[in-house]
Amino acid sequence: MTTASTAGEQPIVLAYSGGLDTSFLVPWLTETYRRPVITVTVDTGGIDAEAARTLAERARALGAIEHHQVDARAQYFEQVLRFLIMGNVRRGQVYPLCVGAERVMQAQTLAHMARQLGTSMIAHGCTAAGNDQVRFEVALRTLAPELEVLAPVRDHAFKRPQELAFLQERALPVPPFGAAYSINRGLWGVTIGGQETLTSSGGIPEHAWVLTREAFTRPRPPEHHVIAFERGRPTALDDRALEPVALIEALESIAAPFGIGRGIHLGDTIIGTKGRVAFEAPAAEVLLTAHRELEKLVLTGRQQRIKELLAQPYGDLVHEGQLLDPVCRDIEALLESSQARVTGSVRVALRPGNLFIEGVESPHSLMSASKGVYGESAGEWTARDALGFSKIVALSGVFHRRAGAPGESA
Repeated sequence: MTTASTAGEQPIVLAYSGGLDTSFLVPWLTETYRRPVITVTVDTGGIDAEAARTLAERARALGAIEHHQVDARAQYFEQVLRFLIMGNVRRGQVYPLCVGAERVMQAQTLAHMARQLGTSMIAHGCTAAGNDQVRFEVALRTLAPELEVLAPVRDHAFKRPQELAFLQERALPVPPFGAAYSINRGLWGVTIGGQETLTSSGGIPEHAWVLTREAFTRPRPPEHHVIAFERGRPTALDDRALEPVALIEALESIAAPFGIGRGIHLGDTIIGTKGRVAFEAPAAEVLLTAHRELEKLVLTGRQQRIKELLAQPYGDLVHEGQLLDPVCRDIEALLESSQARVTGSVRVALRPGNLFIEGVESPHSLMSASKGVYGESAGEWTARDALGFSKIVALSGVFHRRAGAPGESA
């Protein structure tokens, strides 16, 4: 590992995704600052062995003196994703925070690498118009305020066609999709940004989808699967025990060909504008839907309502890069407490474009705990009890009507 010996030799540590912005930054930083560039890719999912090899080769071809890949998938699940599952978190009731939630972890790793390498300069490829600049900057200022953070794409307002031309003029590698689409992939899914998402009116073409391409032009026959949870954590798929990361990756490969989890999210950005992004989240869609159904069976109505009140602001905080705020630890404590009985199995059916919950079972089923059967027979109460209960429930309405203003019809 390289260690800088003098300030003049300090390398710049670049958060490297392999996309157009960070690919452009490798040679641009080298030429502009006359310093070596070390690329760091924090693997929070979606990078197989071939992709990792391609990232390393491309980074060096672009001029990086070293490339490091850090596997943070398990840490990402433990620090972020398990709480998103416990809270059934979706932004705008649609988007399961496919990417963005991992930025704080990536910032942590980047700061750690900079210290190991003996440099005080790090860089990222975020733009001035997006959310990631805020996520990175907030996390880095909190974790490592002594570091100098470079954000050339933002600060110099580089456009994607400019970056593409810069690389082409130097005969340097250009990422797949070139300047047409911005692709971000992680354990929880993929986001896709392009010309079509700059307005609110249209969708992206079929060829631009990454995980679910041809799901509807080449439909598959239905499949049935069983997902097991223990205390809110996914633990098994089709009776096969799996660690969370392996289970999520397996679910993605199973559900993606059905087009499960494909969507376009329109919502509020951190900086106050409206933004739109296409996303593919097959595993997140299955797990969030299955987990929510299991909770309906084992949690009381009040538990669900109070948890939902906190899950939405928690998702907002994570989305905005505020995961390090201590209030997140307080919300996580409640979420974790709420999962004490969220143990059981959920049967799902997958069809093109459709996820259907077939059934759910749990040793803590509140449905099984009752001697009554909804709509069929009374259990712990009698018909006379039911009549009295109905009268009491009606009282607030009766009093409101009785107290009406003079002249109101009785």
